[in-house]
Amino acid sequence: MPAYEPVIGLEIHAQLLTQTKIFCGCPTSFGSPPNTHVCPVCIGLPGALPVLNHRAVDFAITAALALGCEVQARSVFARKNYFYPDLPKGYQISQYELPLALGGGLEIEVGTAKKFVKLTRIHMEEDAGKSLHEGFADSDRKTYLDFNRSGVPLIEIVSEPDMRSAEEAATFFERLRQMLVWLGVNDGNMDEGSLRCDANVSVRPFGQTTLGTKTEVKNVNSFRYLQKAIEFEIGRHIDVLEHGGRIVQETRLFDAAQGKTYSMRSKEEAHDYRYFPEPDLPPLTVETERQEALRAALPELPEARSVRFQQQYGLPAYDAELLTQTRELAEYFEATAKASGNPKAASNWVMGEVLRTMKERGIPVEQVPLSPSALGDLIRIVEKGTISSTVAKDVFAKMYDTGRSAEDIVTADGLAQTSDTSAIEPHVRKVVEGHPEVIAEIRAGKDRKFQFLVGQVMKESRGKADPKVVTELLKRAVG
Repeated sequence: MPAYEPVIGLEIHAQLLTQTKIFCGCPTSFGSPPNTHVCPVCIGLPGALPVLNHRAVDFAITAALALGCEVQARSVFARKNYFYPDLPKGYQISQYELPLALGGGLEIEVGTAKKFVKLTRIHMEEDAGKSLHEGFADSDRKTYLDFNRSGVPLIEIVSEPDMRSAEEAATFFERLRQMLVWLGVNDGNMDEGSLRCDANVSVRPFGQTTLGTKTEVKNVNSFRYLQKAIEFEIGRHIDVLEHGGRIVQETRLFDAAQGKTYSMRSKEEAHDYRYFPEPDLPPLTVETERQEALRAALPELPEARSVRFQQQYGLPAYDAELLTQTRELAEYFEATAKASGNPKAASNWVMGEVLRTMKERGIPVEQVPLSPSALGDLIRIVEKGTISSTVAKDVFAKMYDTGRSAEDIVTADGLAQTSDTSAIEPHVRKVVEGHPEVIAEIRAGKDRKFQFLVGQVMKESRGKADPKVVTELLKRAVG
């Protein structure tokens, strides 16, 4: 029994996939020159008034409904007051006492154990700008500020402190990212900062119910780094306590190169921010009709689709889980299954050649040039016995690179499988004569060597020989 139990909660900031910012018409696109996507509203000039982005609200409600939250009929924006150079107004417009949504949660699976992680709330807020500390000749003396990100729409998803290991926390973050990307409300790009995670970590003596003093690890942008940062913090907390020390409530940053966290600043309490209702925005009212319309528009969610794939297509749980990693991959598989008439073969091809090629070329499935109907045609040709599965992989590669149909490639390149014994027999004789030691082993009872001979004949025929005919001819030749 371990002496201490970790207690972990996450706060995840997800940028909403809108074209414009939350309170103005400036673009949200990433990578533009610094301070080119700004206006009086998002840089906080006096007299500029915010106007709430309707699309951002719809995306936030969509995420809340998919996560089982209770969307509030009335929520209120508030000013969160603090000073930081990248916060041009001196406050952030967020939500505090009356957030957009309460409750909900997400089921995770670690090993064979399933667990439901509850959510506390989801609220809307604007992002801050970005401080640039590197890349300039005078970076050792000056910090530069880019306000392009200032005012970008976010939702903050706050979990309950339900997780008891770094692995559970990383799994929850990964599952939440999958859900947000699946819904089309977030692009999941952690490198660009559109999905960031803060981890609240504490430990307590095993069996104790009161919470220990927590530290916050700020702005972790990968699942692996989140797990490593939490593991380090758990170990650090235990080490401090076992040596008679006291945990200080603070905000820390993770140094990926060293695998350690370090102190950034003391942790603020809610009262330090002096929240008060935003006077320039009325309360946000979500009518029942609007909420129900968004609920009706929800896509089939990943877990439900995985279960349906198992039931409708007879796929194993592993296959169904892999094929529902993204909505686009699930739709590509399902279209291929319908085009081919063979869901299991479609599953094998998508999980095999399609995913392998995607990984090699570094592209998502929506950029795969081979359509589901074209892949379905290839699967049907294999099923008919026109070509072998070995040749089919070469045909797949040519289809992918040229856009030609499977039938065209098979015909033009003379790849059709043959059952003509007179064409296959010379290959069989060559293999038998070239492997007398293998023939002797088979005749001595080592039957597993037989498949080696089949493979050699198929290689000699460049995959064109019908394996059934090859097997029969070899049996006769071996005796």
